[in-house]
Amino acid sequence: MSGPVDPPAFGHSGLQWKRDFTTVTALTLSTAAVPGLRADAIVIGVAKGAKGPVVAPGAEAVDHAYDGRLAGVLETLGACGAEGEVTKLPAPSGFKAPLVVAVGLGAEPEEDEAYDAEVLRRAAGVAARTLAGSRKAAFALPVTDAADAGAIGEGALLGAYSFDTYKEQGRNARGGNGKAPLAEVALLGGRPRDKAYKAAVERAVAVCEELNRARDLINTPPNDLNPQAFATIAQAAAKEHGVKVQVLDEKALAKGGYGGILGVGSGSASAPRLVKLSYTSSKADKHLALVGKGITYDSGGISLKPAGHNETMKCDMSGAAAVFAAVIAAARLGLEVNVTGWLALAENMPSGSATRPGDVLRMYSGKTVEVLNTDAEGRLVLADALWAASEEKPDAIVDVATLTGAMMLALGSRTFGVMGNDDAFRTAVYEAAEEVGEAAWPMPLPEHLRKGMDSATADIANMGERMGGGLVAGLFLREFVGEGIPWAHLDIAGPAFNEQGPFGYTPKGGTGSAVRTLVRLAELTAAGDLG
Repeated sequence: MSGPVDPPAFGHSGLQWKRDFTTVTALTLSTAAVPGLRADAIVIGVAKGAKGPVVAPGAEAVDHAYDGRLAGVLETLGACGAEGEVTKLPAPSGFKAPLVVAVGLGAEPEEDEAYDAEVLRRAAGVAARTLAGSRKAAFALPVTDAADAGAIGEGALLGAYSFDTYKEQGRNARGGNGKAPLAEVALLGGRPRDKAYKAAVERAVAVCEELNRARDLINTPPNDLNPQAFATIAQAAAKEHGVKVQVLDEKALAKGGYGGILGVGSGSASAPRLVKLSYTSSKADKHLALVGKGITYDSGGISLKPAGHNETMKCDMSGAAAVFAAVIAAARLGLEVNVTGWLALAENMPSGSATRPGDVLRMYSGKTVEVLNTDAEGRLVLADALWAASEEKPDAIVDVATLTGAMMLALGSRTFGVMGNDDAFRTAVYEAAEEVGEAAWPMPLPEHLRKGMDSATADIANMGERMGGGLVAGLFLREFVGEGIPWAHLDIAGPAFNEQGPFGYTPKGGTGSAVRTLVRLAELTAAGDLG
């Protein structure tokens, strides 16, 4: 895995951020016979049938070794095949692996229908988490085509993720349970020499390694990840993967007139940055621009957040992390599309130099914004970056941000909202998210809500009506998108950071939400199939 470089320590922690590369999970295709395969465990699937648990395809050799009675054994052990369920049992006599792990797939599909890719992805993730501390596991889940192999690979790599950088190595406190992540995954049922299968696995590795890099960034505490540190990491990754990078520091931002980014960052001792990542392909004739909100810590500024709302605000740069990961993944995959990523990085802090409620900022576009609430800061940094992206006249722009608590109230903690200035494009983005297994929902931009942002002092205010606040934020951003450019806004406030327990392939903490959607959008753009 191409992990983050080590930025210097900041604040008072005295800590150095160093990713332990030995915890990265390897992924291979294998044609080995299950009984003779040397591994710590064999992972199989079990579904809920009409009359009890049903052993899923892929586990035929294991079922045969149990004389065809594996389903009955699992039922005796209490298994029913419910999604996320895990049942462990000793491997049959003669197997090299000592353990069989049966993971629930949910309802058995109708006859002649295959298991959904997201079902396989989640099951593989559960199995990978369960097998933390193991050296190698063979996954014998249902595989009907290369897409299934890719989905299982993704689930296993994402499910095996852990973030242990800040735990004492002497305690070996990794994976959240004192165990190192699963070291190697062997996918059974695939075809190692088939180009489609090889491509599916290679794609899974590239996308998941970059998504896990985004998770690392999100999980890193803000005293070690400020705008400068984030920019340094982006520069290192760009150099490694042949991506051009440009970093605007506070002096360049002031010279260029980026009033939104500067206004948000003015209260912090850590100056803001605007990072531009440019991946280009010699075969491309389409250009996709991605814009990410990168508030490395959000105190609310002068409009200080109340107690209990600050503790996880290191995750407010999740949009920028997703954009960063997607651009690097596009480069690693060699997609035939030009992808530009804009990371709007700032730390929102209260101080004598901070922007005050009532201040007016002149944005990069030339428009003025009356700041009524300094905790509505994400839209200010995005506005500058959206206009900068628009100047290049890309074929489409997608921004990603942990923008509003209102979107969490509307859609919960696992679904992000999709807004846009073009219904067809918004639908295409929503469908791309659904295709890769990221829960999303299309949201409107009601025109009547725009009037609430009228200002007697400036061109527009950064706040409007309280009801429908997520939609108001989308309407604000629309003001800074170039004329005629299809644009979509992804509000990932809910799914970006999981404060509950892990589920499927999703860990506690940073999730890397929207990375897979953005990569899929880049692939669709390359194929000419987006919008």
